[in-house]
Amino acid sequence: MKKLITLLLAVAMVFMVCACGQTAAPAATDEPDAEATADPNAGEPVAEFTTVTPGKLTVATSPDFAPYEFYAIDEAGNPVLSGFDVALAQYIADYLNLELEIIPMDFDGVLAELANGTVDIGLAGLSPDPKRMDAMDFSDIYYMGGQSFVTTVANKDLFTSLEDANKAEYSIGAQTASIQYNLALEHTPDADVVMLTKVTDIIAELLGGKLDGAFIETAVAECYAINYPDLSIVLDVPYDTAGSAVGISKGNEALVAAVNEAVAAAVADGSLDQFVTDANELAAGSVYEGLLEDYDS
Repeated sequence: MKKLITLLLAVAMVFMVCACGQTAAPAATDEPDAEATADPNAGEPVAEFTTVTPGKLTVATSPDFAPYEFYAIDEAGNPVLSGFDVALAQYIADYLNLELEIIPMDFDGVLAELANGTVDIGLAGLSPDPKRMDAMDFSDIYYMGGQSFVTTVANKDLFTSLEDANKAEYSIGAQTASIQYNLALEHTPDADVVMLTKVTDIIAELLGGKLDGAFIETAVAECYAINYPDLSIVLDVPYDTAGSAVGISKGNEALVAAVNEAVAAAVADGSLDQFVTDANELAAGSVYEGLLEDYDS
């Protein structure tokens, strides 16, 4: 009898062990698998968002701002839209599974299109200045730049400080609607501050002697100085809101989140660093800065 009881207990224990080691079958659901629907570049699925044209990311840029955006001239003499903003735009579009459409325009046009909501994002070396926040939203900072005061090599000894440039006899250039224009008004209010539509116009006026100095973003100024040895970057300009961000049409919070996710991925996987390196190399070669309608090969 004891042997029979022992045998029955042993069988019961086997069944108990088997029951504890078995996982329950997943419940049936109509919900999509989050991992299956996530972008392959991301750890989590991108939140739902809307774009001006479904399935497309419409981007405004101002291609007179190397190494951010410009035209690199290829071996056949053709201008190719280039720059690390352009590469980042493609990365964001790919990350969000969207077709990319880039619309080149003047810088003040980029700001206007964003304010009007006729484009999804703007990539043009945009600084997230608080004064712009009523007109557009911004992504996280993706590139830390700076601001500089530029003149010619012949005049560099005239400007040992920004105070030296703040004189009525000097004409100081800055791009229309830009942060640099605000900096010019702040630091050289007594000078003749001249607004010009394109940075290329500012450079031409400097080299032609019509401007005495100009406020230009540092990375851009460095690229111009490589191509135009008569230019000299003489002063750093203090600016509280350092760095560049993606401008995003106002009120599209889901798109802001999605763009931030894409930017973070580009930083984390090293792509953004490579975009900057490649853009600087291209900008040191044969380039055209401006709109193609004005391009003369």
